[in-house]
This record gives sequence, structure tokens and C-alpha cells, in this order.
Amino acid sequence: MKRSNWEEYQKSIADDKYYYARSCIRQNFFPGSEKAFLDIMQRDLGKEVFDDPLHTSCTGIGYHSDIVPLETIMTVVARQFALMNEAGYENFISSCITSFGIYTELLSTWEEFPETEERTRENLYKATGREFVKPKNLAHTSDIMFHHRHAIAERMTRPLINVNTGEPLRVVEHIGCHYAKIFPKKGIGGSEFPYVLAGMIEAWGGEVVDYPERRHCCGFGFRNYLVQANRGYSVANSQKKLESMAPYKPDFIVCNCPGCAMFLDKWQYTVAEMEGITYGRGGRGIPVLTYEEMAGLVLGYDPWKLGMQMHQVDVEPLLDKMGVEYDPSAKYLGPNGKYIGKPEPAIVNHRSQRNLYSIKL
Repeated sequence: MKRSNWEEYQKSIADDKYYYARSCIRQNFFPGSEKAFLDIMQRDLGKEVFDDPLHTSCTGIGYHSDIVPLETIMTVVARQFALMNEAGYENFISSCITSFGIYTELLSTWEEFPETEERTRENLYKATGREFVKPKNLAHTSDIMFHHRHAIAERMTRPLINVNTGEPLRVVEHIGCHYAKIFPKKGIGGSEFPYVLAGMIEAWGGEVVDYPERRHCCGFGFRNYLVQANRGYSVANSQKKLESMAPYKPDFIVCNCPGCAMFLDKWQYTVAEMEGITYGRGGRGIPVLTYEEMAGLVLGYDPWKLGMQMHQVDVEPLLDKMGVEYDPSAKYLGPNGKYIGKPEPAIVNHRSQRNLYSIKL
């Protein structure tokens, strides 16, 4: 019975020929990650990924914020699928967790309520003159990276190992709610035991850290953050997670959702400023990575070309543990050599600081 239940939470993932839909928000938060995904898939693994300049935002943030109506977002998504068809692809992959949840939700809605699909087809044709065929395979890009994790392991030059001790790096994985909680059977391992990031960590030599609030939401919640008065609720959720993981002394956090990575990273600066609390070694925060950045590091990519200078929590302590060579003077220089600006660090130096990393279990 247990084996049967586990099988329900696995998914079929296409091996090649992907139609790629970028995220509207993560290009601002972590602009190097989507480029890294394309480089890893196309250059390192030789996979065919079509990065279509014609596609748009899925409008998921507007939908979940009660700004974009259901019929509108259905038509927008239908156009995305039509573009995929016109480009000659049938495997749709989404960079954004919210988008992945939207595509999953609408495909399920069309299946359960066929009349909504018919109205969508009418609306799409009236608006654009297009028709669409639903994807043969729908996956999130973390699914794709997971699917090819062993091929990446064969090419890695820097495993997730502390070069000073020879021990595996201790990694906290955080799964986006819209990946595994809305439709658990659409994510690898479901909502309780998602394996999509843990599988990458283990394949690349790291150790997955379990802790009490491992499945707790990061606190983003569109209404929580978009309404300024609600942001205390958002930061409190992130702080609860960080306080729970700190005693287990993780070397870094990895996320598969752009919002989760952004909030777990930048709220550490907020908490340090508000309460004088840090969660990593030496009065610093815990570095937070996207899975593309993690893959890029093990494959030997330059951390600044991966865009890791965009993080609020400095990544240098992690890079040093992995033995990554980097140029400190190039950290905040753009491709044209111009200074791009430096974010305020999530560091507390004054005497009243509390560092939860030092707490013993």
C-alpha cells in the first residue's frame, strides 16, 4: 500500500524539446538564474529549449490578488499554449512556481468543467485569432533540473562538499507552496515529502537538513506582501522558519520558488535591522540560493555570472567552503564594467546582537 501511495506522487517528465516560459518577477530578483538554466540545459546537457520572446506573464500575481478575473487569465494561458503549438513544441516548462500552479490549476479546471475550456477557446479566437492544443507534458523547471540531476553530477567540478573538512554541506531545501501544496500529486513527492530539491542536493554530494518548520510557508502570500499593512505577517512567517532551522547550522538554503528565495534572503536583512538577530555564522545570515545557482556552482560557473551578487545575504562564506574561486573586486560590476550598486548586508556587528546559529540543540 505504501509503495502504491508513493507512486501516486511521482510524475512523468519529458527528456528534451522544451518550450520555456520565463517568470516575470524572478528576472528582477535573480536575473542570472534563468540564463543559467538555459546555459546548463543547452550548452552543458545539449537539450533543446525554446526561449520564446512572444510569451507574456501568466498574470498569476494579479489573479491571486483578485485583480485579474478567472476568464482573463484562462485566455492568457491559452495564448501561451497556442504560442507553444505554433513553435512546434508540446512540452511546456515554467520558470515560476506561481505560473506552474496557474497552468496546473487551469488544466485541471478545464478537465473538470469542460464548458470553461470552450469559453476560453472562444475568447482566445476572438482576441487573437489563435487556437491551442494543451501540452503533452507540463513541468516546472526545477522538475527538469531534477530529471537531469545525474547527468549534471557526471559533469560537476565542485560537489556540495566543504573543502576544509571533507564533509557534505548541510543544505535546507524549501519548496514553494504553489509547487506542491495546491495540487500535491503534480509535484515530485507531494506536499509532505517533496523530493525535487532534496534529490538534487543528494545527487551533488550534499546533506539534506531536516528541521521542525521544514514545510512551513515562507510567508510571501500575495495579499500579505502587496498590502503594506500585512507585511508583518509575511516577515513573521519567514522568521519562524529561520529560527527553526538556525540551530541545525545549515550552510545554505535552496528554493525552487522565486518569491520564497527572495523573502528568505531579504527578510534576514530586515530581521537583522529590526531585532539585531542573525541566523548564520559570524553574525551573518544564511545564504539563500536558487536551484539554478546551486547547479551552476557545482558545474564550475562563475558566481557573479550566475548573478549571486544580487543576494542580500553575502554568499562568500559558502563559496569559500566549496573552494570556489572568485574575484571580490568584480562582484558589483555589470557586463560593461560599470558599478551596479551594493545591497545592504544582512550582518549585525553591534554588541547586542543575537546569533541563533550558536544555539545548541
